[in-house]
Order: sequence, then structure tokens, then C-alpha cells
Amino acid sequence: MGAIVASTLSSPALAHHTKLPKEFEPRLINLKSNWTPGTIHVLPKSRRLYFVTQHKKAMKFVVGIGRQGLYESGTFTIRRKARWPSWRPTNEMIERDPKQYAKFRDGVPGGPDNPLGARALYLYDSRGRDTYLRIHGTNKPWTINSAVSNGCVRLANPHVEKLYSMVPIGTRVILH
Repeated sequence: MGAIVASTLSSPALAHHTKLPKEFEPRLINLKSNWTPGTIHVLPKSRRLYFVTQHKKAMKFVVGIGRQGLYESGTFTIRRKARWPSWRPTNEMIERDPKQYAKFRDGVPGGPDNPLGARALYLYDSRGRDTYLRIHGTNKPWTINSAVSNGCVRLANPHVEKLYSMVPIGTRVILH
């Protein structure tokens, strides 16, 4: 299987094509841990996401994570899934970097220019509240395998589409 070419549009007239390294392709692996089948584990140091498919087996994905001070560990539940989701920066994002985010305060419709990419999995806390953390695609695939997000876990669009199709609502997510 060759490298995936992720295509995004940063403006209607300009297309970017990013070849992801072959080792970034999702693949089924053997696990040494006893993680519960049907759970997702994100390991920030290695920038990997594991969806445990069966005892001692998982699909491994290379991800981008929250930059220093914005990655939030914990246990969450996927309570919502969306295809080509709309996006609005949180108030905290706008306050932290108004130059970058204030222009989006009214939101961005779903599509290739949207920062959430092709799919989003919405993470909720143990009280059933939306955490505003997401596992989502990206319109910036060159950021995969780096710590640049505002706390979310991001995958290349073809990879998040694969994960989205595998993961049901109610899946437990552990951000280590």
C-alpha cells in the first residue's frame, strides 16, 4: 500500500497536497497491553491513537495532539459523531489568540476549509457534558505527528474517515 495523499483546500483557489509517510498509514497491530476491546487510547508522547478491536489487537493511527499546556488527559465517552462538521472556536481560543480565531467567531461550515476536517468524534465527560475536545480530521495534514492543536486529537482526513466508520457512539476514550 502506497502513501496516502491527503488533499485539502486552504482557499477556494488553492489546493494543497500532502504526502504522508507510509508509516503514518493506519494498521492492525498486536498489543502488549490488556486494554479493553472497543476502547480508544491516545498516547501523547508517541502521538499515537489505538482503537482496540479485540483482545491484544488494535488499529494504530498517527495523530496530532494538543500543544503544551492544552492537552487534557482523562477518560471520556464519544456521545456524538459528525460528517463534515461545522466548527466554531471556543471563547478560550478566541481570548488566547484573537488574531487567529476572532474572525471565525460566527463559525465555519463543514467542508474542506473547516479545521475539523471530514469527520469528528465529540468527547463528553463522566457527567455527560461536552468537553469541546474532539477526535477529528484536519485541513492541515502536515500537522499530523506534532503537538499543535488546541487540545483535540487530529488525524489525516482519510484516517479519521476510517476510524469514524469503526467507532460507535458510546465508545470510551482514554487520553493518557
